Amino acid sequence: MEKAPPEISDSFARDDQADDSDPSLAAPAAPPPESPMAEPKVEEDETSTVLEKSSEPEKEGANEAEEAGLEGNPPADDAVALEEKEKENGDGEGDGQAHGSDDDDAVHRFDQVMEDIDDLISFLAAANAEEEATSASLEGHHNRSVQRLLGLVQARALNYITDSPEAKSTWGQCPDDDDSFLQAVGRVSKLYSSFNPSKWAESSGNLINQVTRIHHRAMTFLEDEFRSLLEDCKPIIASEEDNADGDKYNTPPPEQEESPDRDDGQITDKDSDNSLRYPQEIVSNLSKIAREMILGHYETECYQVYVLMRRNTIGELLGRTGFEGISIDDVQKMPWETLQREIPKWVEAFQQSAKVCFPSELKLIDGIFEGKSEASAFLFHSLTLGVMVQLLNFSEAVAMSKRAPEKLFKFLDMYEAMRDMEPVLTGLLGECKEHEFIKSEMVTARSRLGESTVNIFCDLENSVRSDTGKNVVPGGAIHPLTRYIMNYLELTCEYKETLEQVFRDHLRIERADSNNRSEFQGGEGYGNYADPNENHSQFSIQIGKIMALLDKNLEAKSKLYRDTALSSIFMMNNGRYILQKVKGSREINELMGDNWRRKKSSDLRQCHKTYQRETWNKVLGCLRDDHGLTVNGKVVKPELKERFKSFNAMFDEIHKTQSLWVVCDEQLQSELRVSISAVVIPAYRSFLGRFSQTFTPGRQTEKYVKYQSEDLETYIDELFDGKKKP
Repeated sequence: MEKAPPEISDSFARDDQADDSDPSLAAPAAPPPESPMAEPKVEEDETSTVLEKSSEPEKEGANEAEEAGLEGNPPADDAVALEEKEKENGDGEGDGQAHGSDDDDAVHRFDQVMEDIDDLISFLAAANAEEEATSASLEGHHNRSVQRLLGLVQARALNYITDSPEAKSTWGQCPDDDDSFLQAVGRVSKLYSSFNPSKWAESSGNLINQVTRIHHRAMTFLEDEFRSLLEDCKPIIASEEDNADGDKYNTPPPEQEESPDRDDGQITDKDSDNSLRYPQEIVSNLSKIAREMILGHYETECYQVYVLMRRNTIGELLGRTGFEGISIDDVQKMPWETLQREIPKWVEAFQQSAKVCFPSELKLIDGIFEGKSEASAFLFHSLTLGVMVQLLNFSEAVAMSKRAPEKLFKFLDMYEAMRDMEPVLTGLLGECKEHEFIKSEMVTARSRLGESTVNIFCDLENSVRSDTGKNVVPGGAIHPLTRYIMNYLELTCEYKETLEQVFRDHLRIERADSNNRSEFQGGEGYGNYADPNENHSQFSIQIGKIMALLDKNLEAKSKLYRDTALSSIFMMNNGRYILQKVKGSREINELMGDNWRRKKSSDLRQCHKTYQRETWNKVLGCLRDDHGLTVNGKVVKPELKERFKSFNAMFDEIHKTQSLWVVCDEQLQSELRVSISAVVIPAYRSFLGRFSQTFTPGRQTEKYVKYQSEDLETYIDELFDGKKKP
């Protein structure tokens, strides 16, 4: 049965970064309960490792070996016997090192030691099962074999020590030596596990202590090599430039890459545009060392080193996005101008974590700890937890910041990143119970962003409702509130699908919390525009509610104008702007629907009629051939003169005043001018044709007939351009 991974005592607390000085990561663990023997207590100078790198490795190794009695020579009592044994085997060296003149002899000697140790391990297994066992069985050949094994392990370990403390390990330069060293260490681990203290401690305590010390030193050495290799295990971003060095990173030829049976030894995220690869040689060496450390009951140290080193590597990868861990307090204090520059970096870091870093890390873990599914799940959880807590802390801090309309779009960018990556992360995390915390925190963080988004809309709604400014816009032009709200909604609706999901989730939460319908539910948001036959989403209801409030606000502002005609121009300007914005945005157009557009167009036509009536009906009254202008078929000249004088005065005033009014939409401006001309000019032309001959040609005609039909058309074309006429 596979052993469950031990708890790694590192800190992934929120807002705290793992530190290399964490004592829980540095302290070696005691032998596990299932070990057949506890490590005997030894003095401080005995347990200090001889495998530390130094500038004088041979001298230091000799001193340590002398201290442990493991320089390849047995205790004094056995020295002669061992020497005779070595001579019989043609072995001139007792230290187990391959210094012979012939490599085959060295291999033979190494294999012979391994066979002897295997025999001893088999003997110990059988002896442990017996009720009585004698220490005499450990004397002689078995004892000498143990001494030779320990000397061999120590001597071969010294071969990895470089002359410079700054230099890296030479592990991997000679694979055969690496494998033989790991075989020897493996035998030491088996010996360490095979001794039963209750049977052998009294008679063979010295031998057991020697095995225990060299086992601890070998494991410590492997731990250092494991750390060094992990430091070298840097991902290579796949690119065309890397193909030139394909052999270096064991990249298979293009024609072989698609073979499903080919094992190129690389950890690659094939679903990503920036695939991460790791050299086969390093992954293989890490796997071998990890296997020996786990078999030697040093899995705790192995896992601790892996988490610490890989956490740093992942931090470096995410650091390329520019995102740095920012505490919740710092986010709260950060001005929005600065914070909004950090959010795109966060989005990229979150996406890179889910799409590149985590999948690649999971494959790397499976490659190194092959067959250790529980350990792999635990290590992956330990690495992802620290990164995810840091990312989610930032998200929640942003969601808790002071609300403002301009923050909405950044909130939605973060919401979309979390929503889109959630299935990817859920698939990576699987059903492991350790990952439930991360999954829960992701849901919570996204919900808080959604809640902040809904609250921003509430604030927008309240801002429209509370805008009671008494200053009128000159010329009846488009009010700034109208421009702001419509432009804001136009940008907002680019996130239409996301916002519909946000409001839908918010409504579900509201119902779950209070069993009441959400404040956003109901068709009243559309005012009189709602179509009871249409099924509106929560977001569309909210948009309609804001639009209805805007119309109500504009209607109140239109009454600030003393001139009813100008009030109508103001409503036409703003209404036309709103309608054009809705038609120009596919998303808003779909949200508002046909019923809303028809009602809005009808309102604009009504404003137009009101303007015509208030402005030009009085003018047209001067041109009517009604009672009082003729008596008994004759024109009453004084009345005619008064009619022309009134027309001229009213038209002059209208031209003077309404040429300063503003109609921003060119089409609406043209429609107004055409409609005015269509009403006024034919009536004036007919009136002029009938009665202009009544006046005496000359000065009298010029005095009363001020305009010709063409003049009226010219002056009408100058209306609504906002320019003062000379």
